[in-house]
Amino acid sequence: MRQARRDGFREFAAGRSGHLYRSACLLVGGDTRLAEDLVQETLGRMYLRWGRISRVDNPAAYAQTVLVRVFLTHQRRRSAGERPVGEFPEAGAPTPGSGDPALRLTLLEALGRLEPKDRAVLVLRYWEDRSVEETADAMNAGSAAVRTRTSRALARLREQLGGSLTAFVDR
Repeated sequence: MRQARRDGFREFAAGRSGHLYRSACLLVGGDTRLAEDLVQETLGRMYLRWGRISRVDNPAAYAQTVLVRVFLTHQRRRSAGERPVGEFPEAGAPTPGSGDPALRLTLLEALGRLEPKDRAVLVLRYWEDRSVEETADAMNAGSAAVRTRTSRALARLREQLGGSLTAFVDR
């Protein structure tokens, strides 16, 4: 029985780790090392409770919720307001419709400059395509707070990007 649970978790982790990693990269603004740490902690927490989690209707959504909560906890623990700086990964796992790399880097950089909760709400709502209620549950917030934060985060993102996206529109 234990071996079957371990095998089930290994299969789940192998199938979801790439998606979790991409989401984590968005949450941390491109810091690949921190993204790896967050995914590892997420999978570690899930492994400890895999017996119960494996019976949940959607373990993948549960994993994304754990990832966001791990990210938000990490952000609260940071003593300094440091921002990761450096080069973005040149080759990540390809995503459907990945399009123009320059546009992706511009968006990733702008997303990285947002507050952690703003990043989390945008990643959950638009990358994960979650409803307001699902996002509220993942972030331990109310639906109205999620709608407000989403609206404000999008406004901040637009403000940061300014006219920089107009170069990509006519392509």
